[in-house]
Amino acid sequence: MVTDSLDGIALLEELDPSQRQELARLCRWRRYAAGEQIIDRQSETRDVFFVVRGQARVVIYSASGREVSLDDITEGGFFGELAALDGAPRSASVMAVSECLVATMSPELFLKIIREQGSVAMQLLWRLAAMVRASTERIVDLSTLGANNRVQAEILRRALEARTDPEGRPVIQPIPVHGEVASRVSTTRETVARVLSDLARRGIVRRERDALLVLDLGRLEVMVSDMAG
Repeated sequence: MVTDSLDGIALLEELDPSQRQELARLCRWRRYAAGEQIIDRQSETRDVFFVVRGQARVVIYSASGREVSLDDITEGGFFGELAALDGAPRSASVMAVSECLVATMSPELFLKIIREQGSVAMQLLWRLAAMVRASTERIVDLSTLGANNRVQAEILRRALEARTDPEGRPVIQPIPVHGEVASRVSTTRETVARVLSDLARRGIVRRERDALLVLDLGRLEVMVSDMAG
């Protein structure tokens, strides 16, 4: 019996509650432990996955086995839609970052919803457009910025998305893990550690117990703007 719902899924937010309830009944539900693989790249499955609780990460691996992080899917997000749309193998793997509750929908049902529900189709189009823009920005960064600069740009991106403290300063929480940042910007843990130490020495960031406090967002923005030309 399904005790959880799809009410928090952004893609389906404009559907009636009764419609989401029926879709939840038709989905398969599963929990994944932190670090467990949800999708394997090149898998022939075409299901779409909705993250009801927890967080998942989209990754690919180079020929040498190096992990490259592409995106984090938080509660209310979804993934797997590309294979459902074009029938091709998966383009990336997906791992659970924390314990996840995931609802899995068949490609046939997913495509039926897209055809019949204009609001869902528009949400999907906005999501795909955002993916293209993010990919373009990443390609530009990798093509034009050095490793140190890419780390600075990633810290700025996270700062702009973070909550702020009473003084209006961004609080990046949880504190960035060197290996995860390195995977995100295609560099090494050592480079990330060196850049963060340099930013701290300049008084731009400060490491707290469980967060990274950005003390001078303006200076960080200027640094990133200058290096980007």
